[in-house]
Amino acid sequence: MYEFVSLLSKWMLPLMIVMIPLYAIWRKVPVYESFVEGAKEGFPTAVEIIPHLVGMMVAVSIFRDTGAMEFYLQFLRPIASWLHIPEEVLPIGLLRPISGTGSLAFVESVLRTYGPDSFIGKLASTIQASTDTTLYVITVYFGAVGIKRTLYALKVGLWADVAGFLFSWIICSLVFLS
Repeated sequence: MYEFVSLLSKWMLPLMIVMIPLYAIWRKVPVYESFVEGAKEGFPTAVEIIPHLVGMMVAVSIFRDTGAMEFYLQFLRPIASWLHIPEEVLPIGLLRPISGTGSLAFVESVLRTYGPDSFIGKLASTIQASTDTTLYVITVYFGAVGIKRTLYALKVGLWADVAGFLFSWIICSLVFLS
């Protein structure tokens, strides 16, 4: 199973990078021109979301620097210990819905400490890839198109992050500890 997952992960991205333009050429889509047109249309949106990005960056900084993250982690540690979830990945699961860059910094720390081939390294990487920056998505994307009522999207997104975290742990345990 490990060899299959390893082989699949090595070839999936290169195949997609080659197959998507080839499919577009086969469908007679002008690939480069379409890309440039999309970039032109996206630029005003990028300018519009700058205030939302700044607000999100300030919120993340406040969450980390005030000790709020450590406050929440102290409540999660006993549950994680009971479930045998490594404590080292808890900050990733807690920070990932708020900040992709912040959680990536924790993944990098885990990879440096334990190595990318360790169970904790693989689990941290899988959690990073299986969850999303829910608050960022709601703030930036919903803000860019003017959606104000985001409560249900927030609930679903956060539950999806919890599911992504737990299933990452379950699948990594089954694949890498078996």
